Amino acid sequence: MRYITEVLASRELLANLTLREIRGQYKRTIFGQLWSLVNPLATMLVYTIVFAFILRVSPPPGNPSGLNIFAVWLLCGLLPWTFFATVVQQGMGSIIANAGLVQKVYFSRIVLPLSTVGSVGYNWLFEMGVLLVVLAVCGSFVWPWIPLVLVVMVLLAIFAAGLALMLSVANVHFRDTQYLVSILMQIWMYLTPIIYPISLVEQQSQAHGGLFGSSITLLDIYRLNPLERFVSVFRQLLYDNTWPNIQDLVLCAVWACASIVIGVGVFRRSEKGLAEAL
Repeated sequence: MRYITEVLASRELLANLTLREIRGQYKRTIFGQLWSLVNPLATMLVYTIVFAFILRVSPPPGNPSGLNIFAVWLLCGLLPWTFFATVVQQGMGSIIANAGLVQKVYFSRIVLPLSTVGSVGYNWLFEMGVLLVVLAVCGSFVWPWIPLVLVVMVLLAIFAAGLALMLSVANVHFRDTQYLVSILMQIWMYLTPIIYPISLVEQQSQAHGGLFGSSITLLDIYRLNPLERFVSVFRQLLYDNTWPNIQDLVLCAVWACASIVIGVGVFRRSEKGLAEAL
């Protein structure tokens, strides 16, 4: 309880650090905030050309929305993933990036990774707003689902924050962490149905049956991936315009709670020695 009170007392510092990140990110640029759209749009263009036109990957049309546009389907999964990966990687390096501040001034260090969540989340809201407009122009009846979309966005932010807290501590003690995580993120992305539909995994799972003579299938193992659930819920809301699977929604909440509880616990035990370790 005392730790929570201390963190809440640092809310003004958290707000200032977040604003510093937001203001400094696109300082002295001509297009400013528009640059936050460049990376996901460029990635979308490349993946659309490779997977939709060359490899002929064809996800099922939105049900009941009727949408059948690969680029829009891709963005509904790509934007959540980009937010998650950016929070984890930037949050992981937040303490080292502010080493001088950590060594000279005492404050609750947890605000450093959390400020990254706030600054990246600001850009993400802008990107998701543009996506909502695109969906509306394409004929998606997405507006009634916005409140639930916001709830899932918060759950994903909490899940990413928990991992960022754990990795930020690990990165202080073992600088190899940032390089390992960078590789793991690339693998994690391709193990998540972002650029291909999960139906391809289901086909392979059915073809192989139970693994090693058990009832456990390839799909069962594949769906242990937390991001698979988050991407599925986002697509159900944004692309399909339907209520998400309750099991997926509950698991998203469970993953988020577990991540932040473990992340805060790890960070709290290691916080006092961070200045010396730097």
